[in-house]
Amino acid sequence: MGKITIIGAGMMGSALAFPARENGNEVNLVGTPLDREIIDECKKSGKHPKFDYAFPAGVKYFQFKDWKEAVKGSDFVIGGVSSFGVDWFLDEVLTYLDPSVPVLSVTKGLICLEDGTLISYPDYWERKLAERGVKRDVCAIGGPCTSYELVFHDHSEVAFCGKDLKVISKMRDMMKTSYYHISLTTDVVGLESAVALKNGYALAIALTIGLCERENGENCGLHYNSQAGAFYQAVREMKKLLRIQGAQDDSESIGFGDLYVTVYGGRTRKVGILLGKGLTYKEAMDALAGVTLESLVVARRVAKAVKIKAEKGQLSLKDFPMLMHVDGVLDEGKDAALPWDEFTYVYGK
Repeated sequence: MGKITIIGAGMMGSALAFPARENGNEVNLVGTPLDREIIDECKKSGKHPKFDYAFPAGVKYFQFKDWKEAVKGSDFVIGGVSSFGVDWFLDEVLTYLDPSVPVLSVTKGLICLEDGTLISYPDYWERKLAERGVKRDVCAIGGPCTSYELVFHDHSEVAFCGKDLKVISKMRDMMKTSYYHISLTTDVVGLESAVALKNGYALAIALTIGLCERENGENCGLHYNSQAGAFYQAVREMKKLLRIQGAQDDSESIGFGDLYVTVYGGRTRKVGILLGKGLTYKEAMDALAGVTLESLVVARRVAKAVKIKAEKGQLSLKDFPMLMHVDGVLDEGKDAALPWDEFTYVYGK
């Protein structure tokens, strides 16, 4: 059908090579300088070292030094870097990529400005590029989809967002498969906020699993009342934050779906359980050495934004007890035990 180049051989960027190639496109997977060994392994075996399944036949692999050659003739580029590579992607790719080639980003997160405003990575990149005299709109993917289950071909519902509906419609047509289902929205700030805000809340919900094991032993099994209660409070707070962000209802719904999959299938679950068991933040990080936890960066940035707005009288910290609790656990040494009484309220007031 066309040509898609993916830059960044992390798990999600690499996972997208499956629907992209299986839909008949020419697909190039380009590693960042940190992905050299991954690309070497892909060239050798046709398999990403962290996936159980080989890539579809025909995917081509490139080291970053050859990215400009790999991207020639591409209908669009998928940015597959983590949030820690946002500025690298700006400086090394977006600044030099032909502005006529659309970009679809998988990177999740928000930037907190000095006044407490939270902006998406597409917005951040567009602002920085404009300062360099480059005009570009960046599209993005959001939704409840983990990389390893996408590779497994589990049915996955996501949304592509962008300012130009024609551009993201073409991206959808080139990427959709029998198992990869794609909605479209022009609500970029809403979608990107929804799938980023859920990170701190997924951590809070995961705390309940570790807390249960701390109180009742590791073989106590899963207890769903506490998880559901925390999920309920997380949704309440996310809805308030998403209203502040100006998100549309559909973007909210995608964010709640992403919250679910992050609690039950993401890396954030692991750190939440460890903290719930009673480990300090440092101990939990040591136990998960080598695991990239972008979610903690987002949680801290959102908490910072809420505090700034609270100081300005634009909102009340009392409306975000779960977010503030997570912030305390991460940065103040607070015990993980959730402040349940702060989650209750009187309807209608």
